[in-house]
Amino acid sequence: MKVILKEDVEKLGKVGEVVRVADGYARNYLLPRQLATVATKGTLKAVEHITREKALRDQKRRRELERLKQSIEKLSLMTEKETGEEDRLFGSVTSSEIAELLAQQGIGVDRRKIELEEPIKALGIYEVPVRLGLDITATLKLWVVRKKEEISG
Repeated sequence: MKVILKEDVEKLGKVGEVVRVADGYARNYLLPRQLATVATKGTLKAVEHITREKALRDQKRRRELERLKQSIEKLSLMTEKETGEEDRLFGSVTSSEIAELLAQQGIGVDRRKIELEEPIKALGIYEVPVRLGLDITATLKLWVVRKKEEISG
């Protein structure tokens, strides 16, 4: 019997795949548990249509993310921080601050997509990975510099 999987089934296939299984396995296990539906001409056409549309959506989304990646990688952001002895920062640069810097440039990125292993606590130039989705990751160049002291007089 041919069935269309509604969910991933271990050692059988993934969602949307059409697989041939024993009649008893389909009737007694897959169908009662809503893991699959019987493959008819109508359901096969519906699955094909849904698969095509999903592929088009994914392709469009990938193009958008590639454009976003290029615009992020063109940037070189700078943040000024107060420092103490040995150029150690008072506080640190966090993913939230980096997200705010990107927002100031007109690029909205969720702070959870900025992959800092730990907050930045020293001056320097950093390459910060930004996970955009669909296995696309941009690398942002971030300069952490000493804040200039105001001279009063």
